Amino acid sequence: SAEGKLYTCLFATQGADLRALLRDGASDDEIAAKVADVWNARVDRYSEIRGENTVPLQKIEMSYIGG
Repeated sequence: SAEGKLYTCLFATQGADLRALLRDGASDDEIAAKVADVWNARVDRYSEIRGENTVPLQKIEMSYIGG
């Protein structure tokens, strides 16, 4: 965000602070590690969970249907 927060979901009300890392001159590896930690610790996995229990749809190529 413009305030230096990393939100892991569009519906999130809180974000992880990245601004402090950036202002303190953190390396790219340190920033990447923080982003990975935040992402792996998230509890807002709505899209992943929603997709786990669905039946996969048959893929139809556009050329087959005239597109």
